[in-house]
Amino acid sequence: MLTIKLFGINCATNSADLLAWSSLPLFPKDRSILGSMLFSLTLQSEPPIEMIAPGVWDTSQPSPVTLQVDFPATEWEYVKPDFEDHRCNLEEPPKECLKHIARLSQKQSPLLLSEEKRRYLWFYRFYCNNANCSLPLVLGSAPGWDERTVSEMHTILRRWKFSHPLEALGLLTSSFPDQEIRKVAVQQLDSLLNDDLLDYLPQLVQAIKFEWNLESPLVQLLLHRSLQSIQIAHRLYWLLKDAQNEAYFKSWYQKLLAALQFCAGKALSDEFSKEMKLIKILGDVGEKVKLASDPQRQEVLKKEIGKLEEFFQYIHTCHLPLNPALCVKGVDCDACSYFTSNALPLKITFINANPMGKNISIIFKAGDDLRQDMLVLQIVQMMDNIWLQEGLDMQMIIYRCLSTGKGQGLVQIVPDAVTLAKIHRCSGLMGPLKENTIKKWFSQHNHLKADYEKALRNFFYSCAGWCVVTFILGVCDRHNDNIMLTKSGHMFHIDFGKILGHAQTFGGIKRDRAPFIFTSEMEYFITEGGKNPQHFQDFVELCCRAYNIVRRHSQLILNLLEMMLHAGLPELSGIQDLKYVYDNLRPQDTDLEATSHFTRKIKESLECFPVKLNNLIHTLAQMTTVSPAKSASEDLSPKPCALSSNRSIQRAAILRFSKKTHALYLIQVTHRNNETSLTEKSFEQFSKLHSQLQKQFPSLTLPEFPHWWHLPFTNSDDKRFRDLNHYMEQILTGSYEVANSDCILNFFLSEPVQQTLEDSSSLFLGVQSPDKVPKVQLVISYEDAKLTILVKHMKNIHLPDGSMPSAHVEFYLLPHPSEVRRRKTKSVSKCTDPTYNEIVVYDEVTELQGHVLMLIVKSKSTFVGAINIQLCSVPLNEEKWYPLGNSII
Repeated sequence: MLTIKLFGINCATNSADLLAWSSLPLFPKDRSILGSMLFSLTLQSEPPIEMIAPGVWDTSQPSPVTLQVDFPATEWEYVKPDFEDHRCNLEEPPKECLKHIARLSQKQSPLLLSEEKRRYLWFYRFYCNNANCSLPLVLGSAPGWDERTVSEMHTILRRWKFSHPLEALGLLTSSFPDQEIRKVAVQQLDSLLNDDLLDYLPQLVQAIKFEWNLESPLVQLLLHRSLQSIQIAHRLYWLLKDAQNEAYFKSWYQKLLAALQFCAGKALSDEFSKEMKLIKILGDVGEKVKLASDPQRQEVLKKEIGKLEEFFQYIHTCHLPLNPALCVKGVDCDACSYFTSNALPLKITFINANPMGKNISIIFKAGDDLRQDMLVLQIVQMMDNIWLQEGLDMQMIIYRCLSTGKGQGLVQIVPDAVTLAKIHRCSGLMGPLKENTIKKWFSQHNHLKADYEKALRNFFYSCAGWCVVTFILGVCDRHNDNIMLTKSGHMFHIDFGKILGHAQTFGGIKRDRAPFIFTSEMEYFITEGGKNPQHFQDFVELCCRAYNIVRRHSQLILNLLEMMLHAGLPELSGIQDLKYVYDNLRPQDTDLEATSHFTRKIKESLECFPVKLNNLIHTLAQMTTVSPAKSASEDLSPKPCALSSNRSIQRAAILRFSKKTHALYLIQVTHRNNETSLTEKSFEQFSKLHSQLQKQFPSLTLPEFPHWWHLPFTNSDDKRFRDLNHYMEQILTGSYEVANSDCILNFFLSEPVQQTLEDSSSLFLGVQSPDKVPKVQLVISYEDAKLTILVKHMKNIHLPDGSMPSAHVEFYLLPHPSEVRRRKTKSVSKCTDPTYNEIVVYDEVTELQGHVLMLIVKSKSTFVGAINIQLCSVPLNEEKWYPLGNSII
């Protein structure tokens, strides 16, 4: 590539300023440029050095500055050199070298290798294969692009056997300008099915930048597949439309778009034109709504929606750019609105052309760059596909998002979804700080036991999935307005403006302090308020399993991100962003090490109080102006949560008071038909009920509530029992209007326990053991004289007095001296079913025969349980529960 820059001397400063530049290939084909040529120069700022390729600037484009260059009259022809294969001169490397090659291969991308490691890998290049390395890593370690090196690269390329076609994606990055290498990569990708190729179109469109010309195998592949699949043609059309807004390569994308429209034929090309017209009208409507004053906006919207009606009267039907499978024939004016966030997005409801289909609602955003959201959702979809291939359904909701131009695009609306912020607001000012907010909301919307259990299961899986996703991609700016829930239990995240650890700061302090969002109120719902602590262990197991499955595909994730480095995304621009994801994936770790690492991240997230504080601040800020402007919610207006008023209660009485997990009263409620149910309430909930009744019935005389200042300093629990029972009796036997109000019925009947919502221990990863024997779960592995023990979980452990221990585990490898071979875990505070996932290692263990592992569980210095394990009879690399005895042997 020849780059020519035109400078001008600034008379005042006597410095040279860049005025214009151009860049062109000396060998457009196999022959050099000959004689005098005219080239247009672009007035753009400095050329992008890392992106210098033939398409960076079209020298035939009209420009104010034209340059004539006289090339030598002698014609030069490029001839490929033919070098001998010197493989026979290399000695077989020792096993340690091959192991080192395998370790280096964990780096996944040549950009993450140091210069020294590249030299090492290239030295042993002919001993690399698909079993111990990847081709992009080997070729990316080449010292340069001289003729001899390129020839050796081609030799390796011809001999290489790809383990999977997607391995070739890494050969289409900017690191590989050689056309022979790129041709082989395309040949591999050509074996993918259309549906699989569709998933990687954004990266392939970016890869066009580094092709030598528009007649390349990659361009031919994309156009050929567009003729086979309307889905590919449709997605490619909108990706190319959006790419024309990039600073460089604009001319190439315009030409490729014209080629696509020509190949697609008149019918499909006309459909593209209709969709473009639809987007233009939506842009005009959005602009008019933004320019209108607050009181007039709804009226302006109603008037401007008329343009959409005229559009459908003229064209009859149109496919949605967001999903070509959906065809619409009109707009439901009454269901259209706008959101009150800064960008003032429009909510547009279209009438489905399918008479059996429901109306389709989408959000049109102008002023937001949605390309980053598209990338995140693409990676999330890919991770979900990986899980599904492994037989793991994480119940992920992944909404569609499409950038249709500079700072504008469409977002799918997920029906029946509300933000966590709205749920918090329904629970009052302190909603974000309460433990039972999420559980209470699901109870109110799932009265039947089967519905509630299904919602619990969906939440359990989807929450775990999004914990893994948001951790790996470093999704920041997480607060309760960016997390959504459906009544069926699905949780999902929205708005991905901050990713790869680029957290927002306030006064120099990061707002995002937790590795990901998993709060105590989420744990409270999963464990049924602490009644099923094993569910938390199941949750940790599920997260770690999902994390390890994704880690096996680290190379694919890093390749997809690397191919987008030059897309102009604000948060993905350099090697440091790639390194961030690599560090989170930890491909160099074993599954046991990764399990231990992710468990620590779960605990960090669970104990991170600033997350709740951030939610509280966000809720307070939103209290005055409740905004529905979230990209995946259909309707965020408050809905009444009351139960029907035709139910009545005969009496209610407190059975007992528990302080073990939360200070709650267990109340038995007797219905008019003499059926009974149980519910749990705190004193604060009773106090809030009384305040609600005072507001709802200001003219009625209510019973006096036993506030805390009415209690004596001694025997307060006993007096509160009697006072609260007396208060409930007066309420239920007093005014008929009060006793049968929605407020009272909701309080006593909305969150039944035990009888209506029985133990759900079989809902998750396995049926829990009904016995109460104290046990510890271990995974023991042994390799190369190294004994590794992963301490996973314990269950049913108690102190001698029956209370909850703060347990840790001590190990002694016998018959060696105790002081030398003692290992211990951290303690887990006050828990009968603690989770550890900590690794204990013993080096220089020459054999297992004759060794005994003594395991002792203690709470500080108090003995809890112990077991001796004969290592020669242990099943290695398997999870196993070991019963704990009540003495040390």
